[in-house]
Amino acid sequence: LSDEAYFDILFDGTPKSITQFPGLPERTVILYTFSKKFAMTGWRLGAAIGPREVIETISRFNVNDESCTNNFVQWAGVAALKGPLDDHRKMIDILRERRDTAISILNDTEGIHVATPNSTFYLFPNVTKAMEKLGMKEVEDFRKYVLDKTGVSFTTRNHFGTPLPGETQKYVRLAYSGINTPEIIEGLGKMKELLTVLR
Repeated sequence: LSDEAYFDILFDGTPKSITQFPGLPERTVILYTFSKKFAMTGWRLGAAIGPREVIETISRFNVNDESCTNNFVQWAGVAALKGPLDDHRKMIDILRERRDTAISILNDTEGIHVATPNSTFYLFPNVTKAMEKLGMKEVEDFRKYVLDKTGVSFTTRNHFGTPLPGETQKYVRLAYSGINTPEIIEGLGKMKELLTVLR
């Protein structure tokens, strides 16, 4: 399985699929969603792309599980696929601005470091040093503290599975998909101010 939900949310370069490599197209099923590239979150429209015999089996299970995707959603998907990509390009530019704004503020915040991703609309800042300055050991305590003091909400590394043995760095996840740049500046500015007091 190749989960390619974020395949088209790429800031620089050309997206690459595992199916581009010899011997892999015939043994790979790509999972794709319309929710990212076409901003159709909630429409519940996606696709499985792969060898005919596998897709036929998936189709039999799917028909018995959920019957089918309703008619107007299917037509919306067709329109999205056949339509111009101008809006997608605009969306990527908007996401890039949000990403760059958030990264600039976060990397200028005491005790926080974040790398620049080339895809998706999430950031995974390392908050280990900020937590140490607060005397916190649990990232969930940090999340609650920041939420209580600033109103800034995010998930933590722990929301994505149990940390591995020996994993010592603490991370949070911020999404910048459903928030405008001025709100990012305001929210992360409050967080920066809160953590700057720690110096």
